[in-house]
This record gives sequence, structure tokens and C-alpha cells, in this order.
Amino acid sequence: MPIIESDPWRTQYFTGVFCPEKVVIPTDDELAYQLYPKQRWIYNKLPHDIMPRRFPVFSKPIYNLRGMGSGGKIIESPEGFRAQVQPGHMWMTLLTGEHVSSDAAVINGEAVWWRHTIGKALGQGMFDYWAILGESRPEIERYCGEWLRSHLKGYTGCVNFETIGGRIIEAHLRFADQWPDLYGPGWIEAAVELYVHGHWRFCDETRRSGYTIVLYGGHGPRYKKPDQHAVNEFLQRPGISSIQITFHDDRPPETHAMPPGGFRLAIVNCWNLEAGLEVREQLALMFRSIPPPARAAA
Repeated sequence: MPIIESDPWRTQYFTGVFCPEKVVIPTDDELAYQLYPKQRWIYNKLPHDIMPRRFPVFSKPIYNLRGMGSGGKIIESPEGFRAQVQPGHMWMTLLTGEHVSSDAAVINGEAVWWRHTIGKALGQGMFDYWAILGESRPEIERYCGEWLRSHLKGYTGCVNFETIGGRIIEAHLRFADQWPDLYGPGWIEAAVELYVHGHWRFCDETRRSGYTIVLYGGHGPRYKKPDQHAVNEFLQRPGISSIQITFHDDRPPETHAMPPGGFRLAIVNCWNLEAGLEVREQLALMFRSIPPPARAAA
């Protein structure tokens, strides 16, 4: 299955979808960076070196191929800027407004399909949930569409944009693999055809809004995954589309890319917000932390 997914909890969306072995479809930025050398500049930004004229500003890594807002922070003043300058980071204007994640199917730099998602922020890089919108965002499509025509002519595949207040803060040579099941039946097959043949054929007439709801734990503990059979019982409930348990319990917590505010345990994708929130609440009771190994006596 050459739809390459680095997170095993998301392979559920691609299992059983035929894709020719010679075609590789990335779902993370590390692989996209390797696959598209002519477009890898999209992941590069300017370094910290120049002092901003106005504060506050937002600082983040120049390259962040692991995602999850790693290393991002607000700098309030010139004094703070001087104290927090570090190699490999950049600054940008601190934007306000609606934070939107937008997926586009692109043929030769021209967008042929859009879908938009807005997040309910919790702070410290965390989101309570994302709403996958049924409606369009004409301003974003126009602005990002012009950007595609200007900068990605010759590229065919999926592109993900993150915007705040209608301005681009990030662009990725991939789609958002957290919620492809909420785009509707046949979407993955259409994406494969886009990469294989350069065509886009997807019946989107029955699109509806969906939700992707996140469960966080605290940083520090090592968590044990709940019993999979118990998790599968939640999938039988009306309005629930899929559940992801979003960490490796055989790896130390600090090796995971997570937002500063919390350790992401699970994601519930659903068509009904109330049903999804109820599942998250019950799912939270199923996680338990593993005590750290005892230290050997000196």
C-alpha cells in the first residue's frame, strides 16, 4: 500500500484502497519533502536574525516536519526576542482571526477541489475539536488558489494550507490525514487517481459537516492503550466514524511530537458533535498511566 502513513493508527483509512506500487502518496511532511525536491522550498522560512519592528510576534522552527506546533511560542518584546533567539527558528507576524485548515486537490498548480476545517482552540497548541465544514470558504479559495497558480505550477497532488484571518501561515505538500473519512465515501480512491493519472473525479454532492474531537492527557506519564475490543464498541454508536489511539505505548512519551499543552491520547471522528463528545468522555476513563521503572539501588 504505497499510501505511506507514519502513524499506524491512521492506516485504517487506507487499508483496502488499491494504489499502484510505483506511485507513492505522502501523508506527512518528511516524506513529502523527500518526494518533491523542486517544491521543498515550501517548508523553508527566514531565520530569526532580523529584529521585528512590532511586537508581539510568533516564533517557530524554520523546518517543522513533525508538525503539532512543536517549538512555537509568542514573543512579547524586543528584550524577550533577544533572550529567546535560537538557531533554526523564525518569526512571523502574530495573526488573529479564524484558524482554518484547508485541503485542496491540485492539477498543475490549479485547485480543482477544496474542503475546509476550523478548530476550537484550547491554547498552548491544543484544539478541543475541529469542525469539517460542509460549506465553502470563497475568500480562502481565491487567495490560496492564486498562490498555487503563482508558486506551484507543474505540481499535481494534494496541498494543505493553514490560514489565520485569511492569511497563509503554513503550506504542506500533502492532505490532512486526521480526518479523510469525513470527506465522504470514495475520497481516498479519488486522491489515488489524482496521483496516478492526474485526474480528479469525486462525487461531492452529498458532503456534510463532521467533527474530529481530541482527547489529551498530561505530559509526563507513560500511558497504556485501552483494550481495542472496548474501543470498537464505540464505533457501533450512531454518528461515530472512526477512533484513533494516537501514541505508541512501547515508546517513551518524550519521543512523540505533541503540543506544549498536553499529550494527545485519542481522536474521535464523528458526524454528530454531541455523540463524539460523549465517546471522548467515556474513552478518557479507559486510559491509565504506567508507573516508571524502579531505579536500581546504588
